[in-house]
Amino acid sequence: MIFTNLILAHLLGDFLLQPGSWVVDKEKKKTGSVYLYLHVLIHTVLAFIFLWDLNLWWIALIIGITHFLIDAAKLHFQEPKTKRSWFFIDQLLHIFVIAAVSVFYFPYFKWEDFLTEGHLKLITAVVFLTVPSSIFIKTLISIWTPVIVEHSKIQTESLVNAGKYIGILERLLVFVFILVNHWEGVGFMIAAKSVFRFSDLAEAKQRKLTEYVLIGTLLSFGIAVLTGILVKI
Repeated sequence: MIFTNLILAHLLGDFLLQPGSWVVDKEKKKTGSVYLYLHVLIHTVLAFIFLWDLNLWWIALIIGITHFLIDAAKLHFQEPKTKRSWFFIDQLLHIFVIAAVSVFYFPYFKWEDFLTEGHLKLITAVVFLTVPSSIFIKTLISIWTPVIVEHSKIQTESLVNAGKYIGILERLLVFVFILVNHWEGVGFMIAAKSVFRFSDLAEAKQRKLTEYVLIGTLLSFGIAVLTGILVKI
């Protein structure tokens, strides 16, 4: 199956190898941004690398062309109010293209000769639980904005991107606990985060902020648990 290979290439190209500055430049200049074409080139090259077969050059080309068309449509049609919706539409269209290509794929070359499907599943799951999951969660809860009361006793300052990296680490740890059949570790993670995180929120006495953080935390743990279960199945 080339589906897993192309999904892994997509995750790397769309999330890990696309700096935030590129996204800002694309949204500002749209198809006039040089980073859009560089982004498409990266996707094409990654697809070709993970297919690892000269006979399948046409698949990498299809991935590159369709990625450009989908991203260009998103940049031209999305508005501030519809940005969240277009993010998911964009990702679903990319996945649909990969699935369609995989269905019509004729196996000239077997990737399993170099890397087993089990290993690819693990790599894809780990990649998904890092930056992609952070962006998905951030986008999902973007409809709520926590209200910070100025006279609150809570210390609102934090390390740059600390929340994102904490979320990534907790998802990876939960994923490992599930793979090794130690579900009690998941409970330990939830308890530990509750002690360190929610004690500050209780002191702040801000219900909206507490609910906002709680939703993000449960989504993060839920995604990690579901990913672990799917990989084991």
